[in-house]
Amino acid sequence: MKLVKEDQVRRDYERVVSLTQQLVRIPSVYRPEDPDGNEQKAATFVANYLKNIDGIDVHVEEVAPGRPNVIGVVDSGKPGKTLLFEGHTDVVTEGDRSAWKYDPFGAEIVDGRMYGRGTNDTKGNLACMVTAVQSILEDEEAFTGKIILCIPVDEESLMLGIKDFIKNGWADDVDGAIICEPEENQLCVAQRGALRIKITVHGKMAHGAISWSGINPNWRMARIITALENLEKEEQEIHGEHEYLKWPSITPTILQAPVTGDAQINVIPDRCMTTLDIRTIPSQDHDALIGKIEKIFSDLQEQDPNFKAEYEVIDNRPATETSKEDPVVTATYKAVKDVLKVEPKYNGVPGATDGTFLHIHGVPIVTIGAGDRDIPHQINEYVDIKELGETTQIYRKAALNFLNGEKENV
Repeated sequence: MKLVKEDQVRRDYERVVSLTQQLVRIPSVYRPEDPDGNEQKAATFVANYLKNIDGIDVHVEEVAPGRPNVIGVVDSGKPGKTLLFEGHTDVVTEGDRSAWKYDPFGAEIVDGRMYGRGTNDTKGNLACMVTAVQSILEDEEAFTGKIILCIPVDEESLMLGIKDFIKNGWADDVDGAIICEPEENQLCVAQRGALRIKITVHGKMAHGAISWSGINPNWRMARIITALENLEKEEQEIHGEHEYLKWPSITPTILQAPVTGDAQINVIPDRCMTTLDIRTIPSQDHDALIGKIEKIFSDLQEQDPNFKAEYEVIDNRPATETSKEDPVVTATYKAVKDVLKVEPKYNGVPGATDGTFLHIHGVPIVTIGAGDRDIPHQINEYVDIKELGETTQIYRKAALNFLNGEKENV
């Protein structure tokens, strides 16, 4: 039975705040050394919660031991489009607990903010998407097609959950996806890509006082890093600054020599290793970029017969971009405008999300949710509880707009 709007909004607000608290109070940091250090308890809680909502068909699929995806399917029984909501159950480590002002898994509410790991990224938004669908069903809102609630594991690492979800065919008929991440309820229509590369330079171990008897890999690594700095500038000149994602970047992060064993000041190491965190924008091609790195290696080999290096691509996630005219974007645009009574703001996601792999699979995505964009992974992570209520209504309206075909001129 439908409630009057004010009562419906109040009911959903109370539910989403309570659900967020319950989720945050279940630690779901993945810790391989801890038998309970996984998403199992949080996923089981969500699965049981969904099973108590009439109209949701719940599936639980184990991706790895103790790491299950939860999928909720709402079928209207009428032909139409399929909309997917995605929000993950895992959170990053809380770090030093003594540095927190509030219990990182306490979900305490102070001055209109809820504190705790996952309040912002992204258990609050997971609660919003579940509450939005629960609200639609309880109020018997008319819609066509299907809604899929995708609640995967491992978003904060290798994204095994979303990969398994796609592999099992769940995304095959999805027409649009709302990625539920903390973006201050801005419509993020682009995401930076991520290309992670490990580079190893080989040398010959020797006494530092007899340097001519060895081959120092550090000099050769320095030449690679200098060349990569020049490549970053070249890529920035070619591609420019993206409207929402700023500049492409090549960032050496770890630098290690020797790669194994103890370092000693009077010993030339046998190897040197660095890792690159490369962030791209949609106009860049990852294969072409890898080709330019290979060219750096071949050029240095020509200049130095003792140069020997190899690389390994650890992760390869392309940048994404969705047209502002895509139905999932226009439906969400209208929802934001209706709920917040302001002109919606477009933006981009500085990193990759589970939506990256949905995009690769051909699903149009928009990323939007409650929470300050700069707060994820920080000590004293928080979310404004007023924003949780607003996001729930945005998701509710966006789903109905998308499935019922309402559009907004943007």
